[in-house]
Amino acid sequence: MSGRKFAFFKNRNNKGYLFILPFFLVMLTFQIYPIISTLNLSFTAPLNMFENKFVGIANYERLLTNEIFLKSIFNTWFMWLLGFIPQMIFALGLAVILYEWQVWGKDAFRTIFFLPNLVTAASIGVLFAVLLDWQTGTLNHVLLTMKIIDEPINWLSKSGMARGSVAFIQWWMWFGNTAIIVMAGLSSISGELYEAAFIDGAGKVQTFFRITLPLLRPILLYIVITSLIGGLQIFDIPRVLTNGRGAPDNAITTMVLYLYNQAFKNFNIGYAASVAYTLFFMILFFSIISFKLISGKKQKGDDEI
Repeated sequence: MSGRKFAFFKNRNNKGYLFILPFFLVMLTFQIYPIISTLNLSFTAPLNMFENKFVGIANYERLLTNEIFLKSIFNTWFMWLLGFIPQMIFALGLAVILYEWQVWGKDAFRTIFFLPNLVTAASIGVLFAVLLDWQTGTLNHVLLTMKIIDEPINWLSKSGMARGSVAFIQWWMWFGNTAIIVMAGLSSISGELYEAAFIDGAGKVQTFFRITLPLLRPILLYIVITSLIGGLQIFDIPRVLTNGRGAPDNAITTMVLYLYNQAFKNFNIGYAASVAYTLFFMILFFSIISFKLISGKKQKGDDEI
């Protein structure tokens, strides 16, 4: 009997399943089961401390009419785009300069620009909370010393400045990492293409837009999608800067911060689960759109060539 039971693993080709079994057990326990459980919770509402009742799509209907959630969607997209667009511009410019120009100590520059990624986002949030404090903050102290301002500025007291501060932090954290990824893409482009273009009379601007950018599309696609996924899940910086309040007037309340407050402050787990799935489908939809747009342009360019 025992021989039959383990006959499957007597075949040497089947023994590999034993090595991948722990991975699938962990994935089923900590990934698949939570995903299915969260979906089930999104259709429920708390009945008491220990029980939930089925409410259908009521949680999703509530999302569509909740002003704070709708504002959190705007905040999330606005702060991501406000940080991502200059991030891409600076990263492309920095990558081209460090890769094509003979900059002294460019390896050291790459290390310095990458340093913010070695620090946790929560720590970065604490750092900027100290720097931006309107009473004792370093930034106000420096500006007052240089006579640039006459009185301290409360950077997080107005909606525009609060969102701009979060966007700046996101840009500062990630443009170095993006530049390094772009440099890796630049190194894969054959120098013969540039030589042939220069022989035909093309300038650096023309080669950048006709050779560099088209061949960087796979790298740019990766950057856009990963930045989109991370940007729409921004939580740490707004959470630390405002102690979870998203102040002023929920100006930097993001979708994930709203989810966190609903789940762990209001203990409305079912409603928070519906927020999580709404965010999931939003990320999925726009990731597919980004992939189609960028890969579609690439295909069109290949056909023209």
